[in-house]
Amino acid sequence: MSQPKTKRIPAPLYAVAGAGDLAYQQLRKLPVAVTQLTGKATLGTVGLREKATQGTAELRERANTGADLERLRAIAVRNRDAVLAGAQSAGQRAVAIYGTLVAHGERVVGTGVVRAADTVNADMATTEAPAQVTAAPEADSTEPAKPTQAKAE
Repeated sequence: MSQPKTKRIPAPLYAVAGAGDLAYQQLRKLPVAVTQLTGKATLGTVGLREKATQGTAELRERANTGADLERLRAIAVRNRDAVLAGAQSAGQRAVAIYGTLVAHGERVVGTGVVRAADTVNADMATTEAPAQVTAAPEADSTEPAKPTQAKAE
């Protein structure tokens, strides 16, 4: 995905504006999520204790029986390949997300600019027209001013 082209504001600033707006939207949902997660955490604690006890027993059995080094090596290679593929996929997703944030930021900033322009236009429409200012006629400036001399006594 190519990066959007912007005319006035650099794309990273639009991305920050988009990320900030999305974070604000998610923070507004936070109180409900906290309430839900508190209930789930209380119920899940008992189940996790049971699983931990069973897992510990299984790991002790495996440790006592010995390890198959070839099998462990194959698992390590497979995991390495999976991590590399995941990193490449994450990079591609990051580029796509960046483009999405820039586009969202352009909409957020653009909306703010339009609102500001509407406010200014409304203010201009309700403001009285300035009064006509007329300049006072100046003295005839075609004759040069005569120098004044002080009399010496």
